[in-house]
Amino acid sequence: MQALPIFFNITNRLCVVVGGGDVANRKVTMLLKANAAVTVVAVDLCRELQALADAGRIKFMQAPYAAAQLEGACLVVAATDDEAVNEAVSCDAKALNIPVNVVDAPHLCTFTMGSIIDRSPVVIAVSSEGNAPVLARHVRTKIETMLPAGYGRIAAIAGEFRDKVKARFATMPERRRFWEDAFQGPMVERVLAGQDQVARDLLQSLIDDEAKPINKGEVFLVGGGPGDPDLLTFRALRLMQQCDVCVYDKLVSPEVMELVRRDAELIYVGKARDQHTMPQEEINELLARLALQGKRVLRLKGGDPFIFGRGGEEIETLMQHGVPFQVVPGITAANGVSSYAGIPLTHRDYSQACLFITGHLKEGTLNLDWTSMARPKQTVVIYMGLVGLAQICEKLIEHGVSPDMPAAVVQQGTTPRQKVVTSTLHDLAEKVSKAEIKAPCLTIIGEVVRLREKLNWFEPDAGA
Repeated sequence: MQALPIFFNITNRLCVVVGGGDVANRKVTMLLKANAAVTVVAVDLCRELQALADAGRIKFMQAPYAAAQLEGACLVVAATDDEAVNEAVSCDAKALNIPVNVVDAPHLCTFTMGSIIDRSPVVIAVSSEGNAPVLARHVRTKIETMLPAGYGRIAAIAGEFRDKVKARFATMPERRRFWEDAFQGPMVERVLAGQDQVARDLLQSLIDDEAKPINKGEVFLVGGGPGDPDLLTFRALRLMQQCDVCVYDKLVSPEVMELVRRDAELIYVGKARDQHTMPQEEINELLARLALQGKRVLRLKGGDPFIFGRGGEEIETLMQHGVPFQVVPGITAANGVSSYAGIPLTHRDYSQACLFITGHLKEGTLNLDWTSMARPKQTVVIYMGLVGLAQICEKLIEHGVSPDMPAAVVQQGTTPRQKVVTSTLHDLAEKVSKAEIKAPCLTIIGEVVRLREKLNWFEPDAGA
């Protein structure tokens, strides 16, 4: 390590930036975020800096650079396109023992500005010591994906309780154990779910209860998306790594399951046609029972919990038992699968509405609103419609939909195993049968299916 990482308080202190272009503007923006009193020395200002000067947010010293302009500064940045000026700024600042940064010239700097992850008051800076700033930005991006935006609020709420914790626990080890329990407990999730006051109440309970963790579990109803793990939300991935138990469905892809915490207990409750591993009522009670044992329960569903996922039924049971929960939406199969199949669900030339239908057979028949499904200028997306596909096509034709209406069936969409069959209502069922399509699959009916040949980006060499 050739540079000492430090955080420098520059609130209301003079910082001088030499240069008035776009690069200088980026540095000024960062200094203003840290509440510095910024003076810009330049002959001319770019539009953004001029706007800041006009608004009184920075002081503009319109003049060529001179050493006297650095007097009283606590920090100096040289950001001109003139190497001689930048070297002079560096030399003068060093002579005055003022920390100096020269853009793109590490050998002239006494400090460098890291690539910043701002979750104020939590701030992380990544530095390559000036050698590879683009690499530092790549590292920052990776950290950004792992650090929820609410971490700053967690730190702020913790700050509200510092004096209380100090008064309650006499020694540093006791205080450290308290905060370790707090930051690994439900308080964090309450903040990230936007329930700041509940989080404060939990912290107060920990203080009142001699820092013993509250042994109360929670249920995370998480949408696992249509199959591609890259389509998971940040929150979904974080909760998947925190669970003690994962209760999962048949429609959750193996690739998504690989991202669940390795030592979590896995409970399969998947359903296939006429094969229910566990009735829905028992699943509801299982979630409540596990949470009441103090466990963090991940209820992982394919697609989205609230679109044919029975998430509403499950949280009704949790509420009856007083179990805390949060719901994390997922990219539903209709959105993800249609996108990966190159079929937009709406298009101003073909479809101004979209209808989601479950095509599950009940006692061998389908009882659907055929009139609504047969309306023109819309897209119909059918979940769980493979077994009744022939009947669906026949009924739509009976209700006035053209036998030549384009339609598609997509198997295991968004995954490497995706397979797409396109045809018309007249012969879709026959082509799907010949292609040996298996569940899970999604049926899309509408003029938008015509666009697949043009928009098929995920399987450029495939076609049906």
